[in-house]
Amino acid sequence: MEEPFAAWSEFNVAVAGAGAALGGLLIVALSVNIKTIADSPGLAARASGSIASLILGVVLCCAGLIPGQVVWGYGIVVLVGTALCGVVVVRSAVRVHRDAVDTGYGRWQVERIVLFAVTPVIYAVAGILLVATSWSAAALVLVAVGTLLAIVTTVLFSWVALVEVLR
Repeated sequence: MEEPFAAWSEFNVAVAGAGAALGGLLIVALSVNIKTIADSPGLAARASGSIASLILGVVLCCAGLIPGQVVWGYGIVVLVGTALCGVVVVRSAVRVHRDAVDTGYGRWQVERIVLFAVTPVIYAVAGILLVATSWSAAALVLVAVGTLLAIVTTVLFSWVALVEVLR
């Protein structure tokens, strides 16, 4: 494995494993209250946005472990993954907005959307830096920040899926 990826290999291994486990736990958490979540288009949309951001982080950590890759190639992986995740996130954000308007909870919609939408924005900036500049160290830090943020926001949404939907 070549620099700068060698310096990030332990982080990528740890986060890929933890993120994959958390993704599985989120699916289980959703299944516990699936009727309530399925009946709420906003909750289902938040779940899909959260899962998409988390799984992108896992994929990027795994991709960071591929031997012999070049920085700009990893940047392309980041940008393609972000574009795919972005489609899910935009569709989720639109559904959360519609649900907030329909239910009268509009005052909370920004917070609900930001929790899963900020991560792909961070990934997009990282991907651009990886492809277009020589700032690979800063870009890899941004990928790490995005991935950690995806984990935190997924845990927060898991709490909503397990507990808050029952209130």
